[in-house]
Amino acid sequence: MTLLGDWRMQLSIVGSVVFAMLLGGLIGYEREARNRPAGLRTHMMVAGAAALLLGIADLMAEHFSDESYQDLLRIDPIRIIEALVTAVAFIGAGTIIQHAREDAVLGLTTAASLLFTAAIGVGVGLQQYVMALGVTLVALMVLHVLTGPAGKEDH
Repeated sequence: MTLLGDWRMQLSIVGSVVFAMLLGGLIGYEREARNRPAGLRTHMMVAGAAALLLGIADLMAEHFSDESYQDLLRIDPIRIIEALVTAVAFIGAGTIIQHAREDAVLGLTTAASLLFTAAIGVGVGLQQYVMALGVTLVALMVLHVLTGPAGKEDH
C-alpha cells in the first residue's frame, strides 16, 4: 500500500468518525435538553468510538492482508461489535438509577439511546451513511414525540 493510499483511508475514517459523532450528538442533545444522565458529549463519544473501532478493523485487515499473515491473524468484525455492545452496556448501566421512594427506575431510555447511538456509529463505520442518518431521525422522533402513560417519559 502506498503512503498516499494509507492517508486516504485514514482521512476517510476520520470523516466517518466526525459524521458518527454529529449523528450521536443529535440524540445526545435531545437527552441533554431533557436533563437526562447522559447527554451530548457522551452520545457523541459513543457513536464516534463505534465508527473508529470499525475503521481501525478495516485498517488492520488492510495492514495484515499480506499472505504471510493469513494463518496468524483472523479479523472478525462481529467481535468488535460484540465488544462495543458490552462496553456500552457498562456505560448504560451507570445511567440507570432506581429511586426507592418513588418505586421507579430512571435512565432506561437514556441507556437504550446509548446502545442505539453505538449502532448508528457502527453503521457509519460500515459507510452506511443514509441508513445511519435515517435511523437517527427515527430515534429522534421516538425520543421527542412518544411518551408513556399520562404524558410521562420512561426516562
